[in-house]
This record gives sequence, structure tokens and C-alpha cells, in this order.
Amino acid sequence: MIQGIPYLQSVLAPVLALIVWSLLIWVWMYAKRIPAMGKAGIKPQDGRFPGSLNGLPDDVRAAADNYNHLMEQPTIFYALAFLTYLVGQQNDCTAALAWAYVGLRILHSLVQITVNAVVVRFLVFSLSTIVLMVWTGCVVMGVVGG
Repeated sequence: MIQGIPYLQSVLAPVLALIVWSLLIWVWMYAKRIPAMGKAGIKPQDGRFPGSLNGLPDDVRAAADNYNHLMEQPTIFYALAFLTYLVGQQNDCTAALAWAYVGLRILHSLVQITVNAVVVRFLVFSLSTIVLMVWTGCVVMGVVGG
């Protein structure tokens, strides 16, 4: 229980889920990258500059790109989740929005590291951004309306 709410209904459970997912993508990235670098004859020191690994196969680069994406916009998600928790705005709606965001980010990852269809990725990314906007609105209204 967190603030009297079962753990899985808390906004903190999706935080843990996205952290676990991000770490799994990190493992996936290096499981793809290290063998590809060896096959291409690229020494680790050769990767010291941005763009120096652009010669790797697309699927290898997609995994690295996705890991980077999981370090970008989700920073808003993490901040919003902790803010939601700290201001006491955890409820069924904010928890559902947090889980929806995590589900959409996982879907985004799966699209990017498999078929990498940009239009589909953009749609999923846009939906996840809308989820953050709605969730932010719920928290603002909960705090202001109070």
C-alpha cells in the first residue's frame, strides 16, 4: 500500500515498470551492438564520437536509438509520477494514465526495434504525449481545485 492505495494502482508501479523496460532495452542494445561491432571490425574506442557507429546495421542502431528515446520524453513521465504522488493526486484516473503511458512507450519500443515504421512510431509517440498532457491536466485540476 502507498498512501492507502494498493501498489499496482499507485502511479509508482508504472514508474518501476518503465525503469525495468528501459534496462531491458539497454541489455538488448548491447546484445545487438557488441556482436555487430565485432563483425564490422569496429573497436570500442572507435565509438567515442557521435555518429561513429552509424555504419552498423539498422536494427542495431534502432535499439540504441530507442534506448536514447527512453531517456528523453520519459523524464517528464517520471517527474509527473513523483509529483502526482507527492501532492496526493493518486487516483484511478492518474494510475490508469500512468499505465497507459508505459504501455504506449513499450509499444513504441517494440515498433522501433522491429519494423521501425516511422508513421506508426509517430502515432504511438503522439498518443503517449497526449496521455502526459491529460494526466498533467488532471493533476493541475486536482491541486488547483483542491
